[in-house]
Order: sequence, then C-alpha cells, then structure tokens
Amino acid sequence: MFQLGKTIVSEDLIEKDFICNLGACKGECCIAGEAGAPVTKEETKILEEIYPKVKPFLRPEGIKSIEAQGTFTTTDLGELETSLVDGKECAYVTFSENGTAGCGIEDAYNAGEVNFKKPISCHLYPVRVQEYSEFAAVNYHKWPICNDACTLGASLKVPVYKFVKDALIRKFGPYWYEELEKVAAKY
Repeated sequence: MFQLGKTIVSEDLIEKDFICNLGACKGECCIAGEAGAPVTKEETKILEEIYPKVKPFLRPEGIKSIEAQGTFTTTDLGELETSLVDGKECAYVTFSENGTAGCGIEDAYNAGEVNFKKPISCHLYPVRVQEYSEFAAVNYHKWPICNDACTLGASLKVPVYKFVKDALIRKFGPYWYEELEKVAAKY
C-alpha cells in the first residue's frame, strides 16, 4: 500500500493486469453477486433526475424494478446501491443480441440523452474505493468471473490502473493520476 494525497492505494493496481473481456464473460459483473452497484449520495440524486431519459433504454424488467424499488436502494447497513431485478442483475442492465450485458445509463449517455456515464463504482471496476472519514482506500477487486480479463490484460501488458485511467481521473482528478503514474514508473 502507498499513500497518494488522502488515498491509500493497493500496489495491485500497478502489479496486476486487466482488460475487460466482454466476449468471454458477457458482462457477468452486472448480473452476478448479491447486491447492486454501489452509488454515492450525489449519484442517487443524479439517478432520480436522469431516470426519465434513461427509461427508454431499459428492459421492461428493469423499469418494473426501478418503479417498485426506486432508482436506488438502501441496504440494512445504510449502503446505497442500484436496484436489482428479482434480487439478481442490476435494474439498469441491458442485453445485446448475443447476450452480453450492457448499461442502460451508459447507452443513454452514448446517445447524448444524459451527461452522466454511469455510477463511478461501475466505471472504476475492478477498482473499488472505500471511503473513510480521513482517507479513501483504493483497492483491486479480484473476482473469478474476471479471470479472462486478467489473462487478456497480462497478454497485452495493461496494468489495472491504466485500464481504468479515465475512471480514476473522474474520481480523483488528473493530478492524482499523474502522481499514480510516477509511483508506477518507480515500481
């Protein structure tokens, strides 16, 4: 672990390789698991605001879940997450003709309907950020469904931090990312 400003960063972001391999996993991270994607308090307001423009990009099942549960949910522990369809996939998930999961929010963004790409937790994946009162922990989340992404990243020699560059800049800013690159260069 090393410190960058008010973050504690895992060396795994530099040491591990990763490139999403949607052809292999079909976007399983949007489907598997026991919870929705983490969202920030600020993002909950954005989700409520953009929902009417995102709705046309969603599946009927997702719309039904969002209209029943809301654009986000709060867990028993007070954590904010995207709503789920029947406790399974994210309510915002879409599927291509070949069954690959996508994001209705990102589809609306790409179509120019909204200016919000998707929740930062989704954009950052496989990086997870845990906010604490004095700092944020920035860690690599290893999940077996991403083994093909690790293999592809290793074959192309792309470390995690480079794969999620845009998301890290979105979260922490360009100066923070430049400092991360300096640390990585010394590794």
